[in-house]
Amino acid sequence: MIDKRIENIAAALDGITDGASVMISGFGGAGLPVVLIRALEAASVDNLTLILNSLRFIETYAPGLFADKRVRKTVSSAARGRGKESSEYELQLEQGTLELELVPQGTFAERMRAGGAGIPAFYTPTGFGTKLTEGKETREFNGRQCVLETALTADFALMRADVADRWGNVSFRGTQANFGPAMAMASRVAVVEVERVLDEPLPPNAIDIPGIFTQRIIAVPDER
Repeated sequence: MIDKRIENIAAALDGITDGASVMISGFGGAGLPVVLIRALEAASVDNLTLILNSLRFIETYAPGLFADKRVRKTVSSAARGRGKESSEYELQLEQGTLELELVPQGTFAERMRAGGAGIPAFYTPTGFGTKLTEGKETREFNGRQCVLETALTADFALMRADVADRWGNVSFRGTQANFGPAMAMASRVAVVEVERVLDEPLPPNAIDIPGIFTQRIIAVPDER
């Protein structure tokens, strides 16, 4: 079996180059891979597409990604900043220099699940008749209008978990699990930062992501 432990943060992000698409797990400010997010900010990469639930917390932990205009596009369910003054990414959205694909949260999760399952698209009633689905293909099912949504995939997924074994099996704690399994399956390279890595296998009933869906595991403290 393949040992998936990575010794340093630079190796964990190896292969993320200009133009890469990166999924980031967690819900709001909880369960985020903060160490990996900060490492992504420190890397010399540009023209990124970020796929995550909330943009505000990326600006909290890695402000340089937006300040240096290194993000070309975001796919997100929440793009609102906090406070009376506009954040840097909100200003870029208003100026049209940052592209936003705003997606209802349930559709966001299902698009990634579809991507991991090899399903190219699916129909959903969510968002029909709103600005979020303007221009998309529609179809009626049992008297209900539905919108065609395409699958979401990415080059990389960055995640935070509680514990993993050296073969890449992962166990989440609480909010860490939000979007993580779907992102691991929908990405080409899934990178997981964890509190600790075990030399012995995780018990089967503790595994939230099987090692077949992860490529890199790195043990780091939570540095919030």
